[in-house]
Amino acid sequence: MKHIKIAAGLAHVDYGHIRAIVEEADKAGADYIHSDAADMADLRNMQLMGGHQIISSIRPVTDKMIECHIYSDKVDKIFIENIAAAGANMLVVPAEHYLGAPLAYLINYCREAGMKVGLTLGCYTPLCFVDESIYDIDRLHIVTHGVDETDGKDNWGWRKSVPDLIRRARKMIDEKNPTCELAIDGGLRHDNMEPLIACNPDVIVLSSAVFKDADGITAAVKKCRKAIDEAAAKHQL
Repeated sequence: MKHIKIAAGLAHVDYGHIRAIVEEADKAGADYIHSDAADMADLRNMQLMGGHQIISSIRPVTDKMIECHIYSDKVDKIFIENIAAAGANMLVVPAEHYLGAPLAYLINYCREAGMKVGLTLGCYTPLCFVDESIYDIDRLHIVTHGVDETDGKDNWGWRKSVPDLIRRARKMIDEKNPTCELAIDGGLRHDNMEPLIACNPDVIVLSSAVFKDADGITAAVKKCRKAIDEAAAKHQL
């Protein structure tokens, strides 16, 4: 059976206790640590979150891969060098903002810094935005959260178009770059993931599902791991 990885997303955490939180998620079975970062533009409800200061603080307590997922229309070489020095293993940026020569430079900078590169398809961004770059990236990262099933805070559902998008992305990756990971991120919890797991992702980013669960972080990771594995077995992945 395929092992679909859990990336523990640091969007919905108590940053005052970030080291202890990451350490617990790691020990509970998270495969990756997903550090969201944002500037003053793209992710207005989470401004100035993440970055190299956060990564450098959590690197000593985990040997898992740390991925920096930034929501910004500008990522320069200094930012890349800073997060690499802090211990990040992957930079994930929005496909909407990184097209043409700027993306080529960004990929080169990340490779020089020893990091992997991912591209995010944000809400309603079409798959065609990565038609050319898919050959050279390490992750295709699909934001899945929706616009209807939400409490306006931590809990979101996923969009009706998402299963079809994931299936098409899976086909693209398998045909053009089989080493590229397919990740899904947003609105996912232990009780609503099965239809998306059936579409065969490689990584599931879980934030509120892990860090806002009433039963605590360890129980939440194990709850999600069980749901993922059961769905993977059911759909013969």
